[in-house]
Amino acid sequence: MKYMLMMFGDGSTMMEAHDDQWVRDMIQFMGSFNEEITASGEWVSAEGLADPTTAKTLTLTDGQVVVTDGPFAEAKESLAGFWIWDVKDEARAIELATKILPWARRVELREVPAGPPEV
Repeated sequence: MKYMLMMFGDGSTMMEAHDDQWVRDMIQFMGSFNEEITASGEWVSAEGLADPTTAKTLTLTDGQVVVTDGPFAEAKESLAGFWIWDVKDEARAIELATKILPWARRVELREVPAGPPEV
């Protein structure tokens, strides 16, 4: 079963909210964590994302594509990065997600279905 874990945060204030050692420890943890899930065969993909100030939102309005700066939602926290894992079950996905919580405080975990729902 594939799951996507989304990590939220505010990259623009991370350095203000935490000392340099915390940031180094987080980066070291992320590297070790990625090595762990790669070794277990559960790794599918993972990426960190650029600050949301670089985001573009596209909408379709009256048949015209409108591009605006910034993320769609107004929030201090935004999607900071993600992992996609291929694990045996939801319990394992939750187990992995709990390892991220000390660094992110809040994550979202969703199953990635093998295909569209049957109708």
